[in-house]
Amino acid sequence: MASSGWYVVSVILFIQLFLARVRGARSYYPLSSGSYNHAKQPLQTFRPYNIAHRGSNGEIPEETVAAYLRAIEEGADFIETDILSSKDGVLICFHDVILDLTTDVGNYPKFANRKRTYEVQGQNITGYFVVDFTIEELKSLRVKQRYPFRDQQYNWKFSIITFEEFISVGLEAERTVGIYPEIKNPVFINQHVKWANGKRFEDIFVETLKKYGYKGSYMSRDWLKQPLFIQSFAPTSLICISKLTDSPKILLIDDVTMPTQDTNQSYWEITSDSYLQFIRNYVVGIGPWKDTIVPAVNNYLTTPTDLVARAHAHNLQVHPYTYRNENLFLHFDFHQDPYAEYTYWIHKIGVDGLFTDFTGSLHWYQEWTSPVKDVKSADALLRTISGMISAYEEP
Repeated sequence: MASSGWYVVSVILFIQLFLARVRGARSYYPLSSGSYNHAKQPLQTFRPYNIAHRGSNGEIPEETVAAYLRAIEEGADFIETDILSSKDGVLICFHDVILDLTTDVGNYPKFANRKRTYEVQGQNITGYFVVDFTIEELKSLRVKQRYPFRDQQYNWKFSIITFEEFISVGLEAERTVGIYPEIKNPVFINQHVKWANGKRFEDIFVETLKKYGYKGSYMSRDWLKQPLFIQSFAPTSLICISKLTDSPKILLIDDVTMPTQDTNQSYWEITSDSYLQFIRNYVVGIGPWKDTIVPAVNNYLTTPTDLVARAHAHNLQVHPYTYRNENLFLHFDFHQDPYAEYTYWIHKIGVDGLFTDFTGSLHWYQEWTSPVKDVKSADALLRTISGMISAYEEP
């Protein structure tokens, strides 16, 4: 890109980051009534979905308004987030049950006595847990980039956002952008957060989605207007949610060594044909860690498993995670080339969506290899018109 092009992009990003800081200071429920009800460019559905993993977090700290705005600018089909809850029951976008790894919570003397040890998925973890902080306290914190080898210039500029603020980012986009929330650690959240009238995490989660018009089965008119996938590593949570909404759901699948967090089932059980046949009644797809689909040894890929083929045989989509540009995460087979990785997974393995930290890279790869089919350039249109005129010209 020419230097002038980079300047324009930089200006746009600066403006978006400024707006993100302003948004971070406003109330929890920012969506103006009817502000998103206008005709938009539809979601592309003819090629694998570009799923912005926690936003464009390869560039900007994860789960922030700025990261999601950047992902939309870069061409994401869906923006993905993790949903947890504050002490007072407000749903937030945050990945870890503890605040220690990506916030400045340790810098506040007033919070020094909040450190706790809780059991999470069978392990004792010590730290500052989100469930011990009110939404006002969480909003006072600032976040940083998770990985030290990524750009650090946006550290401490942005705050934790609520689920409703996240929804507003998707709905206020100039084109149709789907959302892809994960109901995170539902067993732990239901143990530590209590809502009125005996409601549970799953109830509040679905009520929030319905409040903003998210409904409809996969590819229905309602779904295409406001696309949504609901994801979780907890099978019983997805089954519970399936009784509350017909919106499409994805069962996430962890490493082969990790049992499910709520049913204690092994990887081998939940990827068996009998289980895929069972779970298809509740979900439209699975989201496995990519190294369980194609195992690696000494950072080289081995023979692919038949998981994708078997999932497709059960009419289930496959959305693996997570695709990252850095050499640290690329197998040697791809020779430090993330585009070679995309080629392998899309064209050889045949996945239906990809969770990526670098939305722009995947978008441009898709545009180069499978551009949007129903959009013609002005030059192409002029050539077509010229050809039509020529056909009627006298010899």
